[in-house]
Amino acid sequence: MVMNSKRVDLPQAGASIEVALGQTILEAALASGIAYPHGCRSGRCGSCKSRLNSGEVDLREHSRFALSVEEKAEGLILACRAIPKTDATVTWLGGADELADHPRRRLQCSVVGIEDVTHDIKIVRVRPKDGRPASFTAGQFARVTFPATPTRDYSMANPPGADELEFHIRRVPDGVASNLIHSVLDLGDPVMVEGPFGSSFLREKHAGPILCVAGGSGLAPIKSIVETALARGMRQPIHVYFGVRTENDLYLVDHFEGLASIHGNLAFTPVLSDQASGTALRTGYVDAVVAKDLPDLDGWKAYIAGPPPMVEAVMVVATNRRLRVEDMHADVFFTPDEPLASAAAG
Repeated sequence: MVMNSKRVDLPQAGASIEVALGQTILEAALASGIAYPHGCRSGRCGSCKSRLNSGEVDLREHSRFALSVEEKAEGLILACRAIPKTDATVTWLGGADELADHPRRRLQCSVVGIEDVTHDIKIVRVRPKDGRPASFTAGQFARVTFPATPTRDYSMANPPGADELEFHIRRVPDGVASNLIHSVLDLGDPVMVEGPFGSSFLREKHAGPILCVAGGSGLAPIKSIVETALARGMRQPIHVYFGVRTENDLYLVDHFEGLASIHGNLAFTPVLSDQASGTALRTGYVDAVVAKDLPDLDGWKAYIAGPPPMVEAVMVVATNRRLRVEDMHADVFFTPDEPLASAAAG
């Protein structure tokens, strides 16, 4: 044993690791070749949320959206922020059979499609130059570098196995990368795609109902999850809620309504938060609509993707309706330059 190191048992991996002084559990696990679920590695996304079964850890600064005060009180930690103070036993949320274990690759790609779908969202399609489909599980994301732009995280919107990768990119006010993509990106431009990352992916062994809630361009991973679930013959009820401000912010409505007309287990509900009149669609905040429609979520799986306030609100609703934390999978879309301290948990 290395001096001052701590032993951490990882039952799902069938392994014990030595965590050096000042090292996080995630760092040590990855260095040992263990495919520990993770995403951002910076305490923002919650992909590495785990249960501390025994022992003590110090937690570095993290977002309250990744780990709430209530979750900490229940014994949950973030492996990417947790530094063991004692020997410990830790389990990530979900079983070992739910681990999306894909080889991480860096793919040289080319832009093959650009489509304006709303006033501030483009669908960009890229194709790997080696002709090999990217390996990922529906709901995961990649780190994408377009020409002359900083690297950003974008979720794949297509099902796995396709020849192309589809990304939904919203123009962020004062966003360096998104503004360049919206203004100068062209067909044929080179793109570097690294991945996959993230643990908010489709659990195909789950037989109970599924709730999907998307806000804005958070529709991308939800689209991948829904299309994959239907293609794989998952027959349980799938409820999709798409929250935006006004009808001008909606996109792919015809696509989802078309899927719902073919698959009787799929329900698609657009929700408008800032349009109280002049529409036949549901209005209000999407979390309130979910709360009204679904009083009991015991036995469900939930996949939530979008801006932090929306994700947090839906998570509160789901928890109050008996959804277990192990059955809640969220992608939080942070502005890349947002200081972590501004969203830190107490």
